[in-house]
Amino acid sequence: MGWDCFLLLLSFFLFLTNTTFQLEDQTKKLHKDMKKSTEADLAMSKAAVKISADLLSNPLCEQDQAFLETMTALDTSMKRMDAFNQEKVSQIQKTVIDPLKKYGGVFPSLNMAVKRREQALQDYKRLQSKVEKYEEKEKTGPAMVKLHQAREELRPVREDFEAKNKQLLDEMPKFYHSRIDYFQPSFEALIRAQVVYFTEMYKVFSELTDQIDQAGLTDEQRERETEAKLSELRALSIVADD
Repeated sequence: MGWDCFLLLLSFFLFLTNTTFQLEDQTKKLHKDMKKSTEADLAMSKAAVKISADLLSNPLCEQDQAFLETMTALDTSMKRMDAFNQEKVSQIQKTVIDPLKKYGGVFPSLNMAVKRREQALQDYKRLQSKVEKYEEKEKTGPAMVKLHQAREELRPVREDFEAKNKQLLDEMPKFYHSRIDYFQPSFEALIRAQVVYFTEMYKVFSELTDQIDQAGLTDEQRERETEAKLSELRALSIVADD
């Protein structure tokens, strides 16, 4: 192998390893972010269920039938939302998070192969330098014997390095390019899970709106109504400023 060719292959190999290390970092980050996202989703729906349960247990529900009916409808909707959310998270766990974890599990073996190749390269360079040193010496009998021994020692080490190097040069690009085929089904499943969830949420909250929005007021009208009631409360002597 010529020196120029060797340097070219070395540069290509460094490019491959850097690209693969970036892929490993991105895979770990994506796996971590997906877990955080699903944990946040579950926490959100659990909090919503807790809020609706607290409202339903409010003493006002015992005194106001209309308020009781509204809080009951809200509580039912929040429980439905939580159930759909748990189903969505379960799907994402199976189709996205678990495959990401399995994919990340490949990198330790790949990194070990890179380390073995690096060790083989160092052994190759060391013995190659030894051969070159004897080649530069005067061609005496003992020097030629040592040169022959050094070359014999170098030959299996060079073959071992070239085999390890060729294997990685052949397989690393295949591994890197396979990421799209591997991840595409997961991301498609993620989109489907989100679509199903938000479709169901539209139904849940549309039904809830129909149950509690008897007056049919707009958000602006409700805001004005709330401000009017708050103004009445502020006008009471027990909350008036001293």
